[in-house]
Amino acid sequence: MKKFRGNPWAVLLVVSLGFFMTLLDLTIVNIAIPDMISRLHASLDDILWVINAYALILAVLLITAGRLGDIFGQRVMFITGIVVFTAASATCGLAPNPSWLIAFRAIQGLGAAVLMPQTLAILTMVFPPERRGAAFGVWGAVAGVATIAGPTLGGLLVTAFDWRYIFFINLPIGVVVIALAVILIPGLHTRRQHKLDIPGVLLASAALLAICYGLVEGQRYGWGTIRSFISIPLVIGVGVALLAVFLLVQATRQDREPLVPFALFRDRNYSLMNWVSATVAIGMMGIFLPFTIYLQSVIGFSALKAGLTMAPASVMAMFIAPMAGRLSDRIGGRPLLAAGLALQAIGLGWLATVSSPTVAYATLVPAFVVSGIGMSLFFAPVANVVLGSVRRDQEGIASGTNNAIRELGGVFGIAVLGAVFSARGGYTSGASFVTGLSDAVWVGGAAVAAAAAVAPALPRLRRAQANETAPAPAAAATMAPASSGTGAAAELDPVG
Repeated sequence: MKKFRGNPWAVLLVVSLGFFMTLLDLTIVNIAIPDMISRLHASLDDILWVINAYALILAVLLITAGRLGDIFGQRVMFITGIVVFTAASATCGLAPNPSWLIAFRAIQGLGAAVLMPQTLAILTMVFPPERRGAAFGVWGAVAGVATIAGPTLGGLLVTAFDWRYIFFINLPIGVVVIALAVILIPGLHTRRQHKLDIPGVLLASAALLAICYGLVEGQRYGWGTIRSFISIPLVIGVGVALLAVFLLVQATRQDREPLVPFALFRDRNYSLMNWVSATVAIGMMGIFLPFTIYLQSVIGFSALKAGLTMAPASVMAMFIAPMAGRLSDRIGGRPLLAAGLALQAIGLGWLATVSSPTVAYATLVPAFVVSGIGMSLFFAPVANVVLGSVRRDQEGIASGTNNAIRELGGVFGIAVLGAVFSARGGYTSGASFVTGLSDAVWVGGAAVAAAAAVAPALPRLRRAQANETAPAPAAAATMAPASSGTGAAAELDPVG
């Protein structure tokens, strides 16, 4: 096994498995909501916090975790994240009541936040520029499959066993990933030393926590008073004010070691792709929860059949994203991004059009196929675009920032689309639910369409990116220092 240490494709397998688990757990819980409410004697608000605790901690800590990867090494942080995530998955499955489950889900989100930004940074270090498109295509397939496969796999596990197994399924995968990571991923270091910006970490975490909490809980409190003088607008306002203070503090530290280097956003590709990632998350993440409830509670599908209804999108991502990744190496990412986003918007519009209280399974499948193709074309080149123009020693924070912005988009999407659903429909009848759901999906499709409109504004995306001059590390133990085209360098330590 050690002969594969540092082999780029072996490393890709390991980080993809870890990445798969973290994204899977963003959506797998949705399908188990009815079973959780029944077996835990929980309220819907309790179970919604089981979902939100994970997403909240994940979004808040991604930026900090990305910088920690630059400081301590992506390998160390990746393994740490997997260990925390796997242990938390076990405790989630053993939770005796909703309160403990929510607490353990927050710890699970911590593990996911620690490992997620490291995946792209590791892949960029071990793959040469001319092969990154294919590697990121596989990474994109994993992202697409995991996001959509959550309801499918969750439906199978809930039907065959019960809700606890949606967490227990992570245990064998996590143990395998930990073992393979220790053996196969080489030590990854940059010659440039970093320090952690403690004031930046505290301000960013507090700001993101307040904003995300306000968005997550806004609908529950009618966007009004929580208790006494504390209200949702006040909480969000405090978060925005803290974010403004964070940006001001960061502006004064740009010549030292800021948590977020503003230079990242001077690159048009990086800035536009962060906006696109957030907008797509608004459109996509916001529909998963209402749609899984719709399939089970309105149409009457079992958990397994509801999951299988969404499965065609996963199948499309599995087969198309790797091919799209290789194609992006040849023609660049811009046409694939534009086509993928357009197809996603069409797929969502299709779903909004055909949804009804009595819709047949076969009527929904083509819409998920189209959406899955679009998702595949989007995820394949997006990673290459995001990291293609940053210094190698900044890849951790660049990836963490992009992931954080995407997760914030998802939280915002859940809040906005949930508000649309509440304003236009409700749970009183199947027809009322479908009315609210269709309008929410239309809004989500419009958000994705807005992202598609921005894609042509990207500069022509060449295979040659800013750090392309860094020679690829050898596949096995002959790991020479890799020089970056911007002055930074990565060292791969075969015994670390």
